[in-house]
Amino acid sequence: MAEPTASVIPRTFLPPRGLAVFWIVAAVLGGVVAFLLYLEYIGQLTDAAPLISCSISPIVTCGPNLLSPGGNLLGFSNSIIGITLFFGPLYAAVSAFASPGGLRGWYWRTFFGFVTAAFVLVHFFAWRSVFEYGSLCPWCMVIWLVTIPLFWFTLGWMLRDGLLGEGARRFGAALWSWALLITVVDYAVIAVAAQVRLDVLGSLF
Repeated sequence: MAEPTASVIPRTFLPPRGLAVFWIVAAVLGGVVAFLLYLEYIGQLTDAAPLISCSISPIVTCGPNLLSPGGNLLGFSNSIIGITLFFGPLYAAVSAFASPGGLRGWYWRTFFGFVTAAFVLVHFFAWRSVFEYGSLCPWCMVIWLVTIPLFWFTLGWMLRDGLLGEGARRFGAALWSWALLITVVDYAVIAVAAQVRLDVLGSLF
């Protein structure tokens, strides 16, 4: 008679508490700014005064970006997408705190898929802002500010803990250690490109 097969317990993963807290901060900040961006968009369409204006100079302003095709990828303001998707990191953080035993790998990989898409989109928008529209949207930049580290730190954790393959653990540990510096370099590349192309500082003084 064959021996009964032992049940296999699915492997679970739990992010560091500090990373989960950062997800909450990023979600709240990004969601609030996306809402302000939506109000600015409505103001551009109706000539109504926004709650907080994001027009600082001819170059640092939201108008050209908000009303461009790139600012309405699906036929409506990208800010609506931002308001919706920033619930993702918040939900992921709450899930982590509510599940001390961790969650299955597919859950975190799905979450990371959306984070990666957001990371690619903010760089695409940054490129178009600098090289096509010739302006920088302050509210958009705040969303870039939270999305870029959201990607790098989440990627570092997932690689380090084997969520994206056991062979990448050592690289993930290094990436996790250097994620802050990589984030700063990422910011710097965008900032230097904007300054060289648009003379942002010159428009402010």
